[in-house]
Amino acid sequence: IKTESYDPSLNMENDLLDSHNLVQEYSTDLGKKSKANTIEERDVGSLETATNNMIVAVRLRPLSKKEIEREEFEIVRIMDRKLVILMDPLELLNAKGALGKNRSKEKQYAFDYAFDSETGQTEIFESTTKFLVEGILEGYNATVFAYGATGAGKTYTMLGTESNPGNMFLTLKELFVKIKAQRNNYNYDIRVSFLEIYNEMIRDLIVVSEDVLDLREDKDKGICVAGLSEVEVESPEDVMELLFFGNQNRTQEATGANETSSRSHAILQIIVEAKDKASGVVAEVSVGKLSLIDLAGSERAAKTNNRGIRMLEGANINRSLLSLGNCINALVDNMKKGSKNHIPYRDSKLTRLLKDSLGGNSRTVMIANISPGNDSYEDTHNTLKYANRAKNIKTSIK
Repeated sequence: IKTESYDPSLNMENDLLDSHNLVQEYSTDLGKKSKANTIEERDVGSLETATNNMIVAVRLRPLSKKEIEREEFEIVRIMDRKLVILMDPLELLNAKGALGKNRSKEKQYAFDYAFDSETGQTEIFESTTKFLVEGILEGYNATVFAYGATGAGKTYTMLGTESNPGNMFLTLKELFVKIKAQRNNYNYDIRVSFLEIYNEMIRDLIVVSEDVLDLREDKDKGICVAGLSEVEVESPEDVMELLFFGNQNRTQEATGANETSSRSHAILQIIVEAKDKASGVVAEVSVGKLSLIDLAGSERAAKTNNRGIRMLEGANINRSLLSLGNCINALVDNMKKGSKNHIPYRDSKLTRLLKDSLGGNSRTVMIANISPGNDSYEDTHNTLKYANRAKNIKTSIK
């Protein structure tokens, strides 16, 4: 929603003040409604359950400095840690006070978790990802990926900063805590790989090279990347060092929507092999794999002001995310109709790598990141629709 489309004769400062008051009044009323109508709890199962729903969480970031300077206002509210309410910005700026009389344009979505802008990194990790770690040590596969428009906070959620680390580091820290507690009974081998998909080309982020890597389909391992380096690690600090080193090698450029926009999808994989010490010479080795994925943001050229190579990057990002959306839609349709129609995983490198995470042998968590500002209404709405669709995907754990 562009502010230029509003009547220039309106006193913007008074309108914004009124809209803030209306938002507060609106949220209070919605809060009463949500308590009256209890949100239905969705059984997300456990790692040991054969079939599970994809767990979907939504994270709202605070207004950025630029958004505050542009005098944007918040149009998203989180209720009961499960309900996301998206309000129409034109209604909030309606000088006649139509809000409260006609709320037909307000949209509500219920998710497994919904986090407001004050929720910290640790709380998000403990709610969405911590329970997966135990299963990794037992040989299960798990995937956590962040989705959202450019500038919505995906990289912060997944990678964080050195002083306030995100989901990737906190997961690995928990993994090493669990391993230390079981060292007397098991021998563990932990390896890490870190790659990016840039313009449909796969690159290693740990061993820097101009080489483009290829995808291979292995009968036992499933989809894997030929030539991708795997580094053995002994502590979460080792991994943190690799993470920030790899992220520096990742393709990032400034756009009109984000000064440090990720121009590629980044995938961190942790492979854990466990062998029982009491089993003697011949022993079964359980192998668990955890994939942590920071997707590049969907974007509109009109908002990012991209030209030339940036526009080409944006087109490739949107194309791969469209492929991901098509796979999600096909999976949901198959599940609803009980059919086995073709799933177009081969439409992009991203969907081929995510094949197991979406419909195969993996427990999957999606964290959808959204922006609160009125200028991001369309992007936020699209992200919420995308995430709401993904709730219906089921994966089979083996």
